[in-house]
Amino acid sequence: MLKRIFPFLTWIGSYNRSLLFGDLVAGITVGIMLIPQGMAYAMIAGMPPIYGLYAALVPQLVYAITGTSRQLAVGPVAMDSLLVAAGIGAMQLGNTEDYIAAVIFLTLLIGLFQLLLGILKMGLFVNFLSKPVISGFTSAAAILIGLGQLKHVLGVDLPQSGKIYVLLGNIFDNLGEVQWLTLGMGILVIALIIGLKKINKKLPIPLLVVVLGIMSVVILGLESKGIKVVGEIPKGLPSFQLPRFQWDKIGQFIPIALTVALFGFMESISIAKTVEERHPEYDLDPNQELRALGISNILGSFFQSFSVSGSFSRTAINDHSGARTGMALVFSALLVAGVLLFLTPLFYNLPTVVLGAIIIVSVFGLIDLKYPLQLWKNRKDEFVLLLATFIMTMSIGLIEGILLGVLLSLLLLVYRISNPHIAVLGRIKGTNYFKNIDRFSEDVEVSGDKLILRFDAQLYFGNKDYFKKQLYQQIAKKGPSLKYIILNAEPINYIDSSAAVMLERIIREQRENGIQFLIAGAIGPTRDILYTSGIIDVLGEENLFAQTFDAVECCRNPETLSTIQKKVSQQYKTKRL
Repeated sequence: MLKRIFPFLTWIGSYNRSLLFGDLVAGITVGIMLIPQGMAYAMIAGMPPIYGLYAALVPQLVYAITGTSRQLAVGPVAMDSLLVAAGIGAMQLGNTEDYIAAVIFLTLLIGLFQLLLGILKMGLFVNFLSKPVISGFTSAAAILIGLGQLKHVLGVDLPQSGKIYVLLGNIFDNLGEVQWLTLGMGILVIALIIGLKKINKKLPIPLLVVVLGIMSVVILGLESKGIKVVGEIPKGLPSFQLPRFQWDKIGQFIPIALTVALFGFMESISIAKTVEERHPEYDLDPNQELRALGISNILGSFFQSFSVSGSFSRTAINDHSGARTGMALVFSALLVAGVLLFLTPLFYNLPTVVLGAIIIVSVFGLIDLKYPLQLWKNRKDEFVLLLATFIMTMSIGLIEGILLGVLLSLLLLVYRISNPHIAVLGRIKGTNYFKNIDRFSEDVEVSGDKLILRFDAQLYFGNKDYFKKQLYQQIAKKGPSLKYIILNAEPINYIDSSAAVMLERIIREQRENGIQFLIAGAIGPTRDILYTSGIIDVLGEENLFAQTFDAVECCRNPETLSTIQKKVSQQYKTKRL
């Protein structure tokens, strides 16, 4: 029980020096990367940069104790930060203090939702975020983040917005106020980051450009020439402080909190699963991961943290640098704590254009072009879903975009199971196998007095009319020569009450028309429904077969019925396995 609640107990007992070295190197590397990233992502969330360091402190320590992934790097991430900014920004709060209080209260709610869903073992909710929706949302959000950070590169004050047309309008309206020195520095920093990445991706590039940015301001006196700097950063660790509860606005907070909670978990679990494949020494528990993120956000909110989740880039660096346990996150948090205690004055001269450039380069790497092209070639319907999510996220808003994307994906799912694939089967020549006559037209034998139909979905109220329509179309094609209808029920895993009534009526109608209805290949759960729903009383046990071949043989030679039914009785009637 304790190991399930505190997974670190599974590895702490066998911890040794060989593990320590890898964790120490990885922790320092991630910590160095996290300092500038955390400050930059705080700016995306609309928070002062110091809160990015707060978010990199307590949550990492909590996750190291409660998380089941030993390589996942938890902390501030761009996507969560943008969702928070979009949600809280829409509330139009009066001042910075109220905004910060709202973000911290939102973080508490996010953690509570994640913890509750984890306790209820509802991690499956994340499955509603399909890959086309995620891809469309992520690409749109990356563009919005990048455009939102142009204000730091251009050196102008632009209001934050989650709508593309508003952002572009604000940019064009303020082009006359561009500070050319800031723009030149921004372009130089972006080029430097891209160039260094091509030379060596393992370099702590964000930290290098931060150091170079600070040095350039100090040596060249750029602040006096119009380059904006971060300014004074509070020194010391965050103190324990209860979030300011805002129950009067809880209706506005809940949709944002639930969206960020699910999206943050989806990000984290997908990253953690990718890393787990390379580490067979432990097993990932999705529900414990959900609880771990929840506790990290809850306790983090007590120490002025905003929402955190798993970071892809930092997790990759953590893994490749040698992290083998959660101690790597502990060392990373200790490095951040050291910066907060002793080094915050060094960041006074950090140009905001450098942080903006770091964000722009990192988020534009999230734009995926290969996957949409792949869908365009092979899955047009999912491409439309991706494109719709992309457009809605860009034009309506982040929260609205992802929620509408999920709704569209569910509607697409409903459409598919309401209009499933139906195949007319024929016997492969010289065999006992039955295949789709449209796919194997030259190799199958089609009997004029028999219609063998396969329905590739469950039968329920949403597709029962479609099933009936398709069946009657095939009956009409056969004409008066039709004597037998054989329903291959192997793919049917469920029949609801509405479909059961429909099936009974069809069986009776066809019997009145002189056509015998048979069912073959029904799996155990479906056979149970045939009996419990009363369909078997209308169908007759003599018309229920284990295989399509048996049903066909019975139609061809009724004298074999007793032999076949004896076998069926042994398989179905007594055990119904």
